[in-house]
Amino acid sequence: MPRQEPNGPHRRDRRFRSKLQIVSWVFLTLVVASSPLSRPSHAQVGYVHVMFSKLALIAGAGVGHGVLTYRGREYPFRVSGLSLGIAAGASSNRLVGRVSYLQDLRDFAGIYNAVGVGGALAGGVSGVQLKNTKGVMITLRGAKLGLEASANLSKVNITLE
Repeated sequence: MPRQEPNGPHRRDRRFRSKLQIVSWVFLTLVVASSPLSRPSHAQVGYVHVMFSKLALIAGAGVGHGVLTYRGREYPFRVSGLSLGIAAGASSNRLVGRVSYLQDLRDFAGIYNAVGVGGALAGGVSGVQLKNTKGVMITLRGAKLGLEASANLSKVNITLE
């Protein structure tokens, strides 16, 4: 009779989740480490708060809204996006972050390329870095609620309201 491992399926699930968390953190560390540490002195920095909901199974889609704080004023915006990579699940994300290399408010809106990683089993963390063709870079991190694991590339459209 074959010998069974104690709690075999559960143990394998825990090992898989542990490995997924390690891969996610390594990927997030690489993304953050590859971001530039300095910015031109004439570029302004803005701050953003974003609420984003996502549904994914290999490919994903999401929508949300946020507020950009720039030069002492607040500008509401909408965000929508598509992703492709390792992703499965549904989540709601509350992200905060920084906007760098912003020369003018008009440079904020547009299509961004994004690299992101995150995971949630009821709750978790998420991190993403976006960059548009005008050189504006948005670095976000925050809480994720739902059931999802992801490491993917995305196209995100931001429009000012």
